[in-house]
Amino acid sequence: MRTPDVHREIERKLEVPDGFRVPRPTALAGMAGAARAEVRPTLQLEATYFDTADLRLARQRVTLRRRTGGDDDGWHLKLPPDDVEPQDGAGAAADGTDDPVSDHARDELHLPLATPGATPQSPPDALATIVLGITRGAPLAPVATLHTTRRRVALTGADGQPLAELTDDRVRVVARGRTTSRFRELEVEAAGGRTADDLDAVVAGLIAAGATESNFMSKAVRALGPAAQGPPDIVAADEVTPQQPAGAAVRAHLARHAAAFQAEDLRLRRDLPDAVHQMRVAARRLRSGLQVFGPLVDREWGQQLGHELAWFADRLGTSRDREVLQQRLLAGLEALHHPDASLAERLVRRRLQAEAAAARRQVTGDMTTQRYLALLDALVLAANDPPLTAAAEGTCADVLPPLVTKAWRRLAREVAGLRRTSSDEEWHRARIRAKRARYAVGAVAPVFGKPARQFERQLEFVTGELGRHQDAAIAAQVAQQLAGGRGVSGRAGFVLGLLYAAQRAEAAEVRRTFLRRWPDVARPRRRRWL
Repeated sequence: MRTPDVHREIERKLEVPDGFRVPRPTALAGMAGAARAEVRPTLQLEATYFDTADLRLARQRVTLRRRTGGDDDGWHLKLPPDDVEPQDGAGAAADGTDDPVSDHARDELHLPLATPGATPQSPPDALATIVLGITRGAPLAPVATLHTTRRRVALTGADGQPLAELTDDRVRVVARGRTTSRFRELEVEAAGGRTADDLDAVVAGLIAAGATESNFMSKAVRALGPAAQGPPDIVAADEVTPQQPAGAAVRAHLARHAAAFQAEDLRLRRDLPDAVHQMRVAARRLRSGLQVFGPLVDREWGQQLGHELAWFADRLGTSRDREVLQQRLLAGLEALHHPDASLAERLVRRRLQAEAAAARRQVTGDMTTQRYLALLDALVLAANDPPLTAAAEGTCADVLPPLVTKAWRRLAREVAGLRRTSSDEEWHRARIRAKRARYAVGAVAPVFGKPARQFERQLEFVTGELGRHQDAAIAAQVAQQLAGGRGVSGRAGFVLGLLYAAQRAEAAEVRRTFLRRWPDVARPRRRRWL
């Protein structure tokens, strides 16, 4: 399967009144602070847009099209930029539009028209798979065809490099074989290496001439009408106060982290950094929320969804843990500054790179299965309409604190039995309890505010230290296994022995630090808000 080419698209869209005249090239150059404005040949473009029947892509700020007639004929998938954090899962504003001031960049993935398997009525598998977490298996089909007459002006900056291109597009929308609407739109797109700020001057000049910034993310959204401008399937939750029903906090928590899970699904399919880790965190927070809010949701439903989240989180964990383990072992070998460290490094890479690659293939394979798609459907339901019990009708102030206290007490009991000489398994059990307590506090922190967030930060220290202990213990175990492997030279085995000792020393240091700091974390005043 061919990998799409990717580039960052930065553009501003403007609407114009009837009779609007684009300023002459010399005027455009002046208003943009450009050295030159050059009229380019007019293009006749035809673009067919693909979406599900209920327009899941459009409502998530995603467009998928097949376009001919331009310099970049082919299949284009436009996505929110990968380095912009979603706002609690809100892909777009509630009305489906974007902020016209701050949201000008998108990542565009491109494949040629002749991509194997693609037809004018069916997009390439490589692009359809990337958006599978949004479509959730619903078929993609043509929803509109746009015929555009594009007049272009290229702007060159004072530095002699391309600055931007202004296009004046006159669009005819065709659906089910007939023209349904017409509109005109201006676009100012930054040249490669330019930023959104570089477009400000020319946009300001066009606005002064009578244009207005557009609220439409794309021509397709404008062409498809109100249905494409609706909210995404997972809508950002409203703020919840202690006086509101506890069910509102449940819905807000599930919506927040279901949206994060879906966002990381898209990033993982693009093989972007840290996606596995962040998706695993979202799955854990969802599952923890179901456990904490257990009395507030239907028991069978909560257990089933929690079971499916655990299944996939375990898959993610195998992949993530191999990556973290390899990084730790290689860093540990480098820190030894031993002349034979490279011999041990080869052993580490040979074993863990293969394991990490196999685990990643398992994850991506699972993400195309019906079981996984059913999990995504279940998360949409959980985010929008979880089955609540009568207990969820009580206020957050009355109902939630006892649920969090329960998770805290389990952690406190586990830590009370820890000693510097306790087994790795006992320390690992404390880590699991700490994560559950931290996620429990995190689930209600949006309701109770600053004191809850401060306590969550204390628990972050706890989970961080216990996580470091677990990583060091496992790294020591693997170093020992590698040293005892068949055919390992004495020199490599010696270095691995040094690595084992260093990892065990780190685990011992963590134990001392943790036991010294724990009494401060456990002070009752930190939990007065409960």
